[in-house]
Parts: sequence; C-alpha cells; structure tokens
Amino acid sequence: MTALVTQVVPNVGQDIGAAPVAATNGDTAACGSGTFLYVKNTNAAACTVTLTTPGQVDGRLAIADSSFSVGANTGIGIIPLIYALYADPTTGLATINYSVTSGVTVAVVRVP
Repeated sequence: MTALVTQVVPNVGQDIGAAPVAATNGDTAACGSGTFLYVKNTNAAACTVTLTTPGQVDGRLAIADSSFSVGANTGIGIIPLIYALYADPTTGLATINYSVTSGVTVAVVRVP
C-alpha cells in the first residue's frame, strides 16, 4: 500500500513520464476536481483497476466498486478521481487495487 503523491501540473504543462511509481494493492490517493489516476501497463495481461466506492444508498445498500480496464503491453488509462464517488468518509482518500501489479506504474495528477 502506497500513499500516492499528487503531481500538480503547471500551466506550462509537465512530462509525467518519470512520475509514475510501482502499483501496489491498497494504494490511496487524494481525489477531487481535476484530479486523475494515470495508469501505465506494460504487463502481458490487461490490468483491471478497481476503485473502492465507500458510499451507500439509503444508508444500507452498498454501491458497487468501480472497475476500469487498462490494456496489455502498452495500455494507458486516465481515471478521474471524483471525490463524491471515491473519497473514504474517514480519510477523504480513494483506495485503489489492481488485478496485476507487475509492469504497472501509476501517478496521480491534478490539473488546476
């Protein structure tokens, strides 16, 4: 589990090629407006990224977690980290899990 650091993209842009770190199950990240999870997959298998959805409907019905597929070998995914959907009510952070971690790197970026 890694607490992913948000990279704020300046107005002149930023090369985020060096920003990603190795994915670990249970990663956490800040979420909010303009904040995205960048996922790069060089594994031979597709990677399913699952974001925990801590909310409930009517205080008792769990909302299903959100899953996103990132293609094998050279797949890149950009996933918005929406506060209302993914923020844990206690920590305010999103929790992220991956079906594969070998060859998968991730970064959190925020565009002001």
